[in-house]
Amino acid sequence: MNNTVAKTLTGAQILLDTLKNSGVDTIFGYPGGIVLSVYDELLNRSDIKHVLVRHEQAAVHAAEGYARTSGKCGVVLVTSGPGGTNTVTGLMDAYLDGIPVIVITGQVVSDMLGRDAFQEADICSMTKSCTKANFQVKSIDALEDTIVSAFQIAQSGKKGPVLVDITKDVFSSKSAYLYRKPVVNSSDTFEGDYNLALAEILSAKKPVIVAGGGVLQADASDELCKLAQMLDIPVVSTMMGLGAYPQGDKNYLGMLGIFGDFSANQALRESDLVLSIGARFNDRITCCFDKEQLSKKFIQLDINKKELSRNVAAHIELCGDAKLILSKMLSSAKQQAREAWINEARLLKSKNAPRKKISEKLHAFEVIRAIDKFTLDKDVVFTAEVGQHQVLAAQNLTLSRNRKLFSSCGAGTMGFGFPAAIGASFACDSPVVCIAGDGSFQMNIQELATCADYDLPVKIMVINNGYLGMVRQLQDKFCDGRYSETKISNPDFVKLAQSYGLPAMRVNSYDEINSALEFAFNTKGTVIVDFVVEPLESV
Repeated sequence: MNNTVAKTLTGAQILLDTLKNSGVDTIFGYPGGIVLSVYDELLNRSDIKHVLVRHEQAAVHAAEGYARTSGKCGVVLVTSGPGGTNTVTGLMDAYLDGIPVIVITGQVVSDMLGRDAFQEADICSMTKSCTKANFQVKSIDALEDTIVSAFQIAQSGKKGPVLVDITKDVFSSKSAYLYRKPVVNSSDTFEGDYNLALAEILSAKKPVIVAGGGVLQADASDELCKLAQMLDIPVVSTMMGLGAYPQGDKNYLGMLGIFGDFSANQALRESDLVLSIGARFNDRITCCFDKEQLSKKFIQLDINKKELSRNVAAHIELCGDAKLILSKMLSSAKQQAREAWINEARLLKSKNAPRKKISEKLHAFEVIRAIDKFTLDKDVVFTAEVGQHQVLAAQNLTLSRNRKLFSSCGAGTMGFGFPAAIGASFACDSPVVCIAGDGSFQMNIQELATCADYDLPVKIMVINNGYLGMVRQLQDKFCDGRYSETKISNPDFVKLAQSYGLPAMRVNSYDEINSALEFAFNTKGTVIVDFVVEPLESV
């Protein structure tokens, strides 16, 4: 488009042009009366693909999966009222996990605001606590600038969701449009003395690096690996940080936190310095440690200044892009050997709790290990729903930058994994494997229609134990085994899949796993495999 010549366009046209000029090629959405003119305009566009989901919450999770796979901003378009309110869970999920998503909601005409018009909802007030920012557009003159600002905010600093609420009259109004490209804030600035931090690390006898999701967000895996190997430091990861460091490397000790490995948690306890990179140290980690175990020298690197010393008081704070700061450390670092500490830390792996069968039935950990082995030679995107299967996926999958696991870690949102797999499938050529519990899968099971409509290569592995397994496990521990409302009934997942026109198989024994996986991966499109597993297995 000629930057010096303005065109007269409708608000609907300006919205779509601005999205396209912001790099958007895919929108996840669900139509309604307020956004009719936008959907009408989409009929004339071949440059933006619209994906029709079956629920607005699923649209946001799909946009998250798309964003995490593509590195771009996910975009959602929904109507007013319940269309907007149905996105709130997805917004909270994206906010806590730092996923860049733009949610565009329709709103009643501007002169009806505050008068309880049909499907009016004050969505901006509702989402203040779970968005980086939100805007209400009541004039077409503010539309382009607002959308541009939304992209800048969503993708700058710690990434996250932004909501833009647009009144119906804006879509049909006309105005001159002059393209303005969004500019993401530069990551070449930082705060803190990285040389002081490096000096402290070099003088430590038993340092540990904690790799969080911020390493992956900053594309800083190479820098992390080089620093850890140059300084010979053990590395542990949070669940969000899985895959940031090669799991086969001698310096890798496993996942940190309440469902993490003994080796990772104990190494942190025995360390004399912790370098945290892009990790929030929320209660799922801090609950594993006494206060004094985390009050030692704690160096925290995070792009979000608000996270520094928020949950653990930092000895040194470094605020900025992880890739930039680690690069600067590398330029000053010198090769160091910590053979005694590395060997001591590696011995801790022998104390990791082994997985044990409690019956002759098929167990969930056996299924996930078999999936991992079957896909080891493939570049695969994994998504997980929330529950026991999520933890087992984190514990048993071999992950790397080419084998990612997308999971809802901050919010723990049941219903995330399946639509996230749908979104990921629009952004990559690799197979997408969704590991789902029978409870979580039913939260957004209607999206099987989306899979069928778009013939998506999503392989759904249902871990079917007939319980809300994680809650049932907690009832074992804290309620003396009194199971209140955790035994669930399920549909026949094979017949359900077939009703959507999708192939499916059921697996009842270990010997059947490989043939089922061969069927799933050799069959075009979406396939469901229903693994019937031991109901009382715990993680």
